[in-house]
Amino acid sequence: MFVATPPRWAAGLNEAQLVAVEHSGSPLLIVAGAGTGKTATLAARVARLLDDGVSPDRVLLLTFTRRAAQEMLARVAAMTDHRLATQVWGGTFHSVAHRLLRHHGATVGLPDGFTVLDQSDTTDLLGVIRTELRFGERARRFPRKETIAAIYSRLVNTQAPLADVLDGAFPWCADHADDLAEVFTAYTARKRRHHVLDYDDLLLFLRAIAVSPMTGRALAARFDHVLVDEYQDTNALQADIVTALAGPDGGVTVVGDDAQAIYGFRAATVANMWTFPERFEGARTVTLEQNHRSTTPILAAANALLRDAPDQFEKELWTERPGGTRPTLTTCGDEHAQSQVVCDRVLDLRERGIDLREQAVLFRTGHHSDGLEVELARRDIPFVKYGGLSFLEAAHVKDLLALLRVVENPADQLAWHRVLSWLEGVGPATVRRVVDELGLDSDPAGALVRFLGGEGRLPPPAQEAAEELRAAWTDCSSGRLSPGAEIDRLVPFCRLVFPSRYRHAAARLADLDRLAGSARAATSRSRLLAELTLDPPERTGDLAGPPHLDDDYLVLSTIHSAKGGEWRVVHLIHAADGNIPSEMALGDKDGLAEERRLAYVAVTRAREELHVTFPLRFHVHRHGLDDRHHLAQLSRFLEPHRALFDESSSPVPVCDQTDIELAGVTVADEVDALLHGLWATPGDRRPAST
Repeated sequence: MFVATPPRWAAGLNEAQLVAVEHSGSPLLIVAGAGTGKTATLAARVARLLDDGVSPDRVLLLTFTRRAAQEMLARVAAMTDHRLATQVWGGTFHSVAHRLLRHHGATVGLPDGFTVLDQSDTTDLLGVIRTELRFGERARRFPRKETIAAIYSRLVNTQAPLADVLDGAFPWCADHADDLAEVFTAYTARKRRHHVLDYDDLLLFLRAIAVSPMTGRALAARFDHVLVDEYQDTNALQADIVTALAGPDGGVTVVGDDAQAIYGFRAATVANMWTFPERFEGARTVTLEQNHRSTTPILAAANALLRDAPDQFEKELWTERPGGTRPTLTTCGDEHAQSQVVCDRVLDLRERGIDLREQAVLFRTGHHSDGLEVELARRDIPFVKYGGLSFLEAAHVKDLLALLRVVENPADQLAWHRVLSWLEGVGPATVRRVVDELGLDSDPAGALVRFLGGEGRLPPPAQEAAEELRAAWTDCSSGRLSPGAEIDRLVPFCRLVFPSRYRHAAARLADLDRLAGSARAATSRSRLLAELTLDPPERTGDLAGPPHLDDDYLVLSTIHSAKGGEWRVVHLIHAADGNIPSEMALGDKDGLAEERRLAYVAVTRAREELHVTFPLRFHVHRHGLDDRHHLAQLSRFLEPHRALFDESSSPVPVCDQTDIELAGVTVADEVDALLHGLWATPGDRRPAST
């Protein structure tokens, strides 16, 4: 009897996953609980479409990171014809938007050579305009450039009126609404004049093309299937784009977990998931609940957290994994005691065979690990902390990209300013004069040609570096060099200017060599710039400084940065009300709901063991010479479910830093009184303690 061989994409899928993969005929929402294999399911669905004969260039896969897209497509390639998988349109919302705008941008007035500002460039340009409009010189304090950039981004991504954005998220800036509107108007005009887009523009322009009566139908007809990962993290703008690209036939599949929607501060809205069936008529919902990561006791705690959430898709995580230890909850006397408990436990687990890198310490916000980092260093426990700078944010990498941006788009004023300011003897006034002489405002397209021809008077100390810069730019603009070769050609100029610009110039130049190596596969300069700007890799330098002890290290991470990760053991610290949930969210219903989801994300990162700690008291001045403190309560999310944890306590040691601080109060006051007596008048004697 003949038995058909099941397709490769079906291997290992459970019943619910198979239903999602094989579904056809209507829009599909996959509600995938934590650890239920959403990546495997979405990749299998793409492979199934390709096996069914769908043309790969008519399949669009949207993710939130380049790494996620690469991982997904690698899985697809392992399940079906590798050549087909490489032809699928895959990438982040912003990178796909950039690619489509390169094809269709002329229809909305975008020049072919436009460049993209990264987020720090956007902030800097808004700062320049703030200064030009002289808002920083007024009697009343005006918002800083970073705040202005945050307001602008939220304004665009929520598509809400400025007054509503200020009232809801930036109430202290509400009195500046009219002036902010003036800044944003000037900012928009400046970008258009210099042929640059920012992150938000990419989505705005793509939506404009997608919904346009003239171009929208053609764009929607480009893809038969649109698949979206992490749909709970989309904002209003991205949801509109997905709807438009899917077209009237609704060939769309989205996967996400509303219980892991934790990016409200980026204007993401979980309502996009909840309203998917309303947006796409006839949509089917498939829920994945079988967890492949955690043990039953850990899932019991996660389900309890989720059960208390007010709005959600119903789901109950379960697993076929046998056994498992109950999570622990340790009450510590204070933060110092908490650090000691965590270090003791980490080392004990290591002795039991669980390497440091298989453990993670999670916390709500970056400074919550300060005391722990001190204790880890004291005990010589190596660690790496996630959530820091990306590779692109390193100044020397931005320098190199600015050199490429001028060649790609000679109208890019920010890039010109950055490059010219490196030259010896060139200050802000000289930069402005040179930019004026090059005619950047009147004829930006010819500015580079004029500079290469020797125009733009520079002071004598700048001449040597300027000559090398002109020679390098001439070669790069010839069209004969690949993107990797262009970087190689620009490095000699960097060698001239980096020693006076940076300490450890050699290490920074080595970074540029690695960047050149990664650029070898780029097909064009514009594509390279877009990929590096829109989804930068992690920096090549060691995340936690020089190598320490050995290759094993403990992971420290904010919960936000830990999303998508998993470890054998998770230590969740500072689980006190006011930390988890953050005190900033206590008066906001939606904010409190997101904080609950954040706690759920933390708990579901653990595969085998979960250890939660919370300090009973917090010192007002953690490093000061007094014992003022306030008492804490266990997180309101965990308090109702203490029965699911094995509890213990660790009091403050009899003689610790607190005792030293108490002894130091009198001494410090006596020294202050002595000093005060040196300049006080006879009748002005204050007591030793105030």
